[in-house]
Order: sequence, then C-alpha cells, then structure tokens
Amino acid sequence: MWQRGLDWGATTFVGVFGVLWIGVVVFAAARGPMWTSLGQCVFGAFLIGWSLHRTFLLLRPRPRHKARHRRVKA
Repeated sequence: MWQRGLDWGATTFVGVFGVLWIGVVVFAAARGPMWTSLGQCVFGAFLIGWSLHRTFLLLRPRPRHKARHRRVKA
C-alpha cells in the first residue's frame, strides 16, 4: 500500500516541478533567445502532461487477475 502513496507523491512532485519550471522560464529567464524559452516551456508542458496522464492511470480501478493454477500430472 505504501508504494501507491509513493506513486502519488512522485506524480505530484513532477506536476508541481513542471509548473515551477514554466514559471521560472516565463518570469525569471526572460533574457535570452525565444527558441530556448519555447523549448523550456515545451519541456515543462511535457512534465505536466506526464503527471496528468499518470494521475488518470492511478485513479483508474485496477483489474483483478484470475488465479491461474498449473495442473500437476501425477
């Protein structure tokens, strides 16, 4: 059960980091070529998109697998 909590923690961390990354690029690193800012924003959007994708995967109910038993031949 603790692994699921760590999954949520990592997903939240990546999403917040993506938002902070875009904030730093837009407001703090305004001096520089436009293409570098655009590339950094794309990277931040990728991080946010990954965290949203992972959130939907974590919210989805897990399928229960049927137990498969091997028949033992005597």
